[in-house]
Amino acid sequence: FFSLGGDSILSIQVIARANQAGLRLTPKQIFQHQTIAELAAMADTTSLVVAEQGLVTGAVPLTPIQQHFLAQDLPTPQHFNQAVLLQASERLDPAALEQALQQLLRHHDALRLRFHQSESGWTQEHAAPDEQPVLTAIDLHTVSEAELSSALEAATTEIQASLNLQSGPILRAALFERGPDQPQRLLIVVHHLAVDAVSWPILLEDLESAYSQARSGTGIALPAKTTAFKQWAERLRTYATSPDLLAELPFWQAVAQQPVVALPVDIPTGANLLATSATVTVRLSVEETRALLHEAPNAYQTQIAEVLLTALALALNSWTGSTALRVDLEGHGREDLFADIDLSRTVGWFTALYPLLLSVDPAADPGAAIKAIKEQVRQVPQRGIGYGLLRYLNDDQETDALRAMPGAEVNFNYLGQVDRGAATSGVFSAAQGSVGATQSPDGPRRYLLEITALIHEGALQLSWMYSQAIHQRATIEGIAQEYIATLQSLIAHCLAPDAGGFTPSDFPEMDFDQDELDDLLEELSGTIEE
Repeated sequence: FFSLGGDSILSIQVIARANQAGLRLTPKQIFQHQTIAELAAMADTTSLVVAEQGLVTGAVPLTPIQQHFLAQDLPTPQHFNQAVLLQASERLDPAALEQALQQLLRHHDALRLRFHQSESGWTQEHAAPDEQPVLTAIDLHTVSEAELSSALEAATTEIQASLNLQSGPILRAALFERGPDQPQRLLIVVHHLAVDAVSWPILLEDLESAYSQARSGTGIALPAKTTAFKQWAERLRTYATSPDLLAELPFWQAVAQQPVVALPVDIPTGANLLATSATVTVRLSVEETRALLHEAPNAYQTQIAEVLLTALALALNSWTGSTALRVDLEGHGREDLFADIDLSRTVGWFTALYPLLLSVDPAADPGAAIKAIKEQVRQVPQRGIGYGLLRYLNDDQETDALRAMPGAEVNFNYLGQVDRGAATSGVFSAAQGSVGATQSPDGPRRYLLEITALIHEGALQLSWMYSQAIHQRATIEGIAQEYIATLQSLIAHCLAPDAGGFTPSDFPEMDFDQDELDDLLEELSGTIEE
């Protein structure tokens, strides 16, 4: 799976399709059994999780990622969204489209979340459907070509700023009409508290189905729900105080207590605000990306993210002059914690945000660097979900060190192959163009550097977001280019005939450190040669 370029988000989509075919798979199984033959032997056809299929309403505990967001106390928390811009292949029926969107609100309970703030803090609940329209028609066919871009930007930004956490809606859509010779465009905006990267393919697939059924006049029937977001949040609250989770605490305390060097800045007194943010984007070629996805992992049995993080550690440690970098990483958060939970088609914000210390000797050869970072990544328990549970849902005194931990200055998020799993035919397809400001410019930025990596149209691209009031563009461009050069050298090394090796995580049943494993493999190699 990973040799084909698979990633954790794609694994969730595979699981959702398998479930619809009556096959029960889990993310852990895909990680452990990476071929179709192995998965076929593991798939269960009798123990599909039974989920609530009716409306879910009422109070919902806040999850760690939601608490993380609300604790930032942003000046305009209602304006922090995710959005997609779609293009229609045919003339849309606005009434059928509104009907389809209303069905999404009924079917996916997270889209009806409401948030309330009091002296004791924030709470959330699932509201009942209220049928208030969420679709707005915007006619731009009289706008000149010269003014079209600014008109679209103004209209999309207005939609982005119109969500209401207390009374709703937290989903809005706008249908843009640009004349009979131009395809209509549909903007869908959802507050981030209710949606994540895994949720969007689910929503778009259901929108396509619901609209087609509404347009034909038949009743709308969507695929069966998986476990309710509310049930997941309730189970997390209980699990946060369990002995199994508390066993992770020493790992996270070690991460919290490790000192790191601050990133260099050009303007020490500058403000780190969204209004001052800018982005530098760098790319690999399609050929280099293909090698990264399909050939480089074979040398050291790595996953893509581990190679990307090795390049990050080497490039940034060269900048800081340190051998250690603390970085916040993001996982999809839909982990196999409970046997009776299936989140493969559940919409919501599940992201697991956690810190990791990346330590590598800048003088190490590429193979040693890759092996070191690979092992550091794989030491993270349960792909990082436990950190947020301990920090936000467990108020034991032993977890105080996590709450007192200084925040990382760097965030790295690998989104995988965003083209895979997307609809390639049908009424809706992805459109090029601005979706407007997804966040209020009044808000502060949490990180000095936010790096988002994804593969689009076969090429890896990395967006480096920074504050122009703190760093000069030339500085960030230089670091981003050094990252690309470092990544290219790692790929070239992995493709070399003499590259390759194993690490202790490749043999989970054995208790070896790297030196002991290297000695054993060398001894075995000598025995074979004899």
